[in-house]
Amino acid sequence: MADEIRLDGERLYLRTMTRADLPHVRRWLADKDLRRRVGVTQSHNEASIEEWFDGVVADGNRRWFTVVLAEDDRPIGEAGLLRITEPWRCADVSMILGERDCLGRGYGSEAMRLLLDYAFGEMGLHRIGIGVFDFNAEAIRYYEKNGFRREGVLRDGYFCDGAFHDVILMSVLENEYRARPGNARRQ
Repeated sequence: MADEIRLDGERLYLRTMTRADLPHVRRWLADKDLRRRVGVTQSHNEASIEEWFDGVVADGNRRWFTVVLAEDDRPIGEAGLLRITEPWRCADVSMILGERDCLGRGYGSEAMRLLLDYAFGEMGLHRIGIGVFDFNAEAIRYYEKNGFRREGVLRDGYFCDGAFHDVILMSVLENEYRARPGNARRQ
């Protein structure tokens, strides 16, 4: 993450994550239910969060952002592109809203639009994928609402709380994203 990037929306913005954001990340990851839903299988301390962040900074195949409310500059989550494979023009996405009072208010969809506009526009990517756990119906609906389609299943691909769960593979292609109302004019 060499250069500072800022993606402005109507009610929020995404900016390159900094070390100053790590206390928020640590607090969000203290939520056991959130960790379960996003596949983080253990709690994290300050040192492990710093190690994760250093890995993100060093990885040229990631772009990681803090999701921030514009009205008061309050960080409410994190979003990123990972496993970026430029020759294939594809990447995976991550979206985590850690502030419970911000859930169900459309912030996640706005943040996703900003991230996909950046991925398909600035970066010239063609395909963005995600794996969602079968028990996380809310996340599956969220990704479908944002243009992702189911494309496969990793049977028993996630072991959590003593049980195996399927991983639902989903993706959105640039042309599908651009064809959705409100996205065609975004470049």
